[in-house]
Amino acid sequence: MKIDIQKIINGEESLTIRYKEPNPIVSRIIEILGREDSRLWGRTDLGSESVKLSDVLYLETVDDKVFAYTMDKVIKIDGSLYSFLNSVTDDNFFRCSKSMVINIAKVKALKSMSSNRIDAIMEGGEHILISRRYAVEFRRILKGDR
Repeated sequence: MKIDIQKIINGEESLTIRYKEPNPIVSRIIEILGREDSRLWGRTDLGSESVKLSDVLYLETVDDKVFAYTMDKVIKIDGSLYSFLNSVTDDNFFRCSKSMVINIAKVKALKSMSSNRIDAIMEGGEHILISRRYAVEFRRILKGDR
């Protein structure tokens, strides 16, 4: 596959994809380009608010309530982690334990732990443990096998 990238100074940005037959790589590129920056709606002390899905660091279930964490907000959302993962089309969200989902794009560093667990250090500095049940799948994703 030939890739032609050009920087322009003036004019409108454009992107052309040329292919003979649809294939998984082309389909994935089209899917990524077609996504809008989705928003996640929830409640805070100020009332209903939304955040860009791409700003979410992780989601956590506490006492049967789901909270989404960004760098500066905590939003209570309706539903469950399972329903969130089924409704979101962003491949960056990964279930890392029974009660947490992380945004892989917001992971700053990783550290191997005992018992085959992984300590994911998020952009905000939080340490999220990826349980051994999910660690094998996480390592596979990091290798590029989605």
